[in-house]
Amino acid sequence: MVSRVLVPMDDSETAGRALRYALDVHSDAEITVYHVVGSPSMMMGSAVGLALEDDIETAATERAKPVFDRAHEVAAEYDTEIETQVGLGHPTRAIVARADDYDAIVMGCHGEHSENITRGFLVGNVAKTVFERSPIPVTTVR
Repeated sequence: MVSRVLVPMDDSETAGRALRYALDVHSDAEITVYHVVGSPSMMMGSAVGLALEDDIETAATERAKPVFDRAHEVAAEYDTEIETQVGLGHPTRAIVARADDYDAIVMGCHGEHSENITRGFLVGNVAKTVFERSPIPVTTVR
């Protein structure tokens, strides 16, 4: 029986569909939406700003807020409460590191960055790597 489900989520449409799928299929499970903000680095796109923040955790939480607001809106459509958590680091590593605390992972097949770049691929790099490395079942949603 699946009682705890991790739903990694970003701003992509497929992430929203993954949350809806998790809420439909695992309606009795505890759902945790997990948003990973990149580690602060002077070389990493949107995470560059984190490197300049005094309080990285607060800044990461602020960056996750739009994703969590959207997740709560979706959960409200199902009249369900969800938990939200913020992670820091590389998305694949952060998701796989959390996997042992859950019974299943449900995630979009590609995220916000890969949707525009890899239209021809079925599964994005993060989803593919999580699928390959996860110690628990992973469902990818298109």
